[in-house]
Amino acid sequence: MSKKKTLGILGGMGPVATVYFYKLITEHTVAARDSDHLNILITSRADIPDRTDFIMGRTNVSPAPFMCRDAVALENMGADVIAVPCNTAHYFHDDITAAVSIPVLNIVSITADHVKRRGFTRAGILATEGTIRIGAYKRELQKLGVGCVEPDEKTQAKVTEIIYDYVKAGRPGGDALFKRVAREMYERGCDCLILGCTELSLVSDGDENTIDSLETLAYASITACGGESCGFSDAFSKAYETNISQDAVIHHI
Repeated sequence: MSKKKTLGILGGMGPVATVYFYKLITEHTVAARDSDHLNILITSRADIPDRTDFIMGRTNVSPAPFMCRDAVALENMGADVIAVPCNTAHYFHDDITAAVSIPVLNIVSITADHVKRRGFTRAGILATEGTIRIGAYKRELQKLGVGCVEPDEKTQAKVTEIIYDYVKAGRPGGDALFKRVAREMYERGCDCLILGCTELSLVSDGDENTIDSLETLAYASITACGGESCGFSDAFSKAYETNISQDAVIHHI
């Protein structure tokens, strides 16, 4: 088995999603004792400027320098691989990778790859306005020959409400609104839903046709660092029946 690598989590976008991501990794790593878990370093600077506000032109303060600062800090602390549990942050993926000499996993391409592995042909994309605006998932899915459905204006407004007014604000009740959004997307002909915002992972109903980008990133992080994964759903795990190597995961950068 390859030597275990240290994972750096560039977090804080948002803090609750970062906590959940760490929980996913620890719950899904085969470990009989503490030392079997991954070595993980975490930054969680909540003052990183909002990614969507910058992309949508609502502010001219770019979050890129802040994320690059944290990526460099993680590398200097000994991280071998970096994971960023924020989909919208991947608009700045090239900036982050240019700032460090270690791999930075790409949550968008990893999740699109999982959709393809599962055999879905028309994915509904639920994400921030920023992620939708830059076409991150649409572009990656098209490369793989997978169609996509993006929310219309009214549905996107509901998604934004779930992300900012419920999850980020710490208010309960977002799960009920999520069910309405899911129904609207399936009525438009998609055969799966991509949770393309890490806050949505916290209100999902766990349907097997819902692809959680935090789960795919957790799996990729465990694999890239030389760990062994466990506890994912049968549908999720079946996508990786042909083993995926550390090198193959790190290809998604």
